Amino acid sequence: MASTLSRDSSPAAAPDLFENERAALRKARAMHAVSDANGAEYRQSLGELIDHFERLMRETRRLIGRSDRAEREMQALAHQLAHRASHDALTGVLNRSAVIERATKTLRSKSAAMIVLDIDEFKRINDDFGHPTGDAVILGVVDCLRRIVGERGFIGRVGGEEFTVLLPGHDPDSAALLAERMREAIGESLIVPPVDRCITASFGVSNNEAGTGFDTAYGLADAALYRAKRSGRNRVEFADQ
Repeated sequence: MASTLSRDSSPAAAPDLFENERAALRKARAMHAVSDANGAEYRQSLGELIDHFERLMRETRRLIGRSDRAEREMQALAHQLAHRASHDALTGVLNRSAVIERATKTLRSKSAAMIVLDIDEFKRINDDFGHPTGDAVILGVVDCLRRIVGERGFIGRVGGEEFTVLLPGHDPDSAALLAERMREAIGESLIVPPVDRCITASFGVSNNEAGTGFDTAYGLADAALYRAKRSGRNRVEFADQ
């Protein structure tokens, strides 16, 4: 009884996807073994093999094509996921963790200026005009930064309205010039309806030798930013180094 149950409960064998091809191959082998088979029988057997071989070639090409497409889609998905993991969803600039990683790697081998900026009175903009307008202001600020920074460095969003710009290899004078250009671009050209007041930002700048840790570089720039806020906003301050 137990053996009967075991046989009845066994899973059905999977269908043979190449059953027809196997049958044609068996027939061809049998024909090959017949020494006195006539030409017509050989031709029929060969024709059947040709038909099945062509079908296998078509299926193989189709499967290879599907595999290639799937691989390209997986690569695109992996790239997309990696980008999302390292970039801010709203602005497309680097997120906080990516800024720390990129800046840390850069500062190990070369000097760099670090600029920390904060949109002035941003909470009032959100409170008075709503978060969608606040998002539009953030996007406008990032657009200004991109126009000034270009390929000179990289931009990151490290907080709601706070951004970091790292300028590898820049000396204090060029970093100061770029920070001032960023401040002017935001204060003089950024218009985001329905905001009815001037949009400005405050800046802190630290100039760091190779080997400086991220926390040191950021802390110095952040302290300078704090002084800019206390001194009236919409200004650039430099770290005491």
